[in-house]
Amino acid sequence: MKKRYTEEQIIGFLKEAEAGTPVKELCRRHGFSEGSYYAWRNKFGGMDVSDAKRLKALEAENSRLKRLLAESLLENEVTREALRKKLVTAAAKRELVRFMSQRGLSERRSPAVVAMSASALRYQPAPDRNNELRAEILCLAQRYRHYGAPMVYLKLRQAGWTVNHKRVERLYAEQSLQVRRRRRKKVPVADRQPLGRPDAANEVWSMDFVFDRVADGRPIKCLAIVDDATHECVALVPATAMGGQRVTREVDRLALTRGLPRVIRSDNGPELIGKAMLNWAHANGVALKQIEPGKPNQNAYIESFNGRFRDECLNEHWFVSLAHAAAIIRAWQREYNEERPKKELGGLTPAAYARQMHQQRIHLTVGL
Repeated sequence: MKKRYTEEQIIGFLKEAEAGTPVKELCRRHGFSEGSYYAWRNKFGGMDVSDAKRLKALEAENSRLKRLLAESLLENEVTREALRKKLVTAAAKRELVRFMSQRGLSERRSPAVVAMSASALRYQPAPDRNNELRAEILCLAQRYRHYGAPMVYLKLRQAGWTVNHKRVERLYAEQSLQVRRRRRKKVPVADRQPLGRPDAANEVWSMDFVFDRVADGRPIKCLAIVDDATHECVALVPATAMGGQRVTREVDRLALTRGLPRVIRSDNGPELIGKAMLNWAHANGVALKQIEPGKPNQNAYIESFNGRFRDECLNEHWFVSLAHAAAIIRAWQREYNEERPKKELGGLTPAAYARQMHQQRIHLTVGL
């Protein structure tokens, strides 16, 4: 509210009183109360107009300094509270500026604290074009819990999405979908030997056993066979027990539909190097190739498959019986062969890659 009298007028009233004008007459003449007169006398008594102006300037300067000090203390407090962690994105800085403004910091000072220009603060981001893609990535990550960003990218390409792998990786990381991988044993450099990959399907099969249990504690012994050329899961047979005779029967069953390989690679398990397996291999002209004891990296294709099988199937289900386990494992084998893309196969599934190799061999044979 604007003051009714200026300092010059008040000092003039005081001078009149000093000259002998009664206080009551002075108050009646100029229209102010006696209380105001005595308050003015306490403040401006004995001053000239120049002294009053200097007092007014000092009061204004004192008020300005108090305001600056209060703003500085507020800025320091808000800055300490807000800048507890490093800000990288513009969106995070905008949110912080709004927070600081709500706490009392001016809109001009807040952007300066976080090193942000006014134009960047007022920038309106374009609508997000990745809503559908983000939802599809989230759906795939929930459906395939052990798939990382590269596998999700291959599944998107398989579904017909035309999208760059870098965008998929960025959106995947924004939603914190990273899969925690267990630490794998590091193989010494001297023990690493590149595993040759066959040029055609059905030349080399890798064979191994994977173990699990059903709900009542009975063990499951699962025979896994993988084609090294196509990465197809040729067989995945669960049983409560399996010896050499059962292994040979399962391989004979596979021979009815896809023939026999030239080489079977395995470890030194008793079922795979026993008399039954040796006699069968000799009778059918199949070479058995055993890896060195304690060096599973020499059978890397089946070891990699075993890891996927355990992570994506065995660890994800609680089997109530052997029949239940067989049904789940059969469904996962079909999904692995026909739906799961592999980067090593150019983004194709093992079944699709096997068909591609077969078509290439036909073309080569016709060309010859």
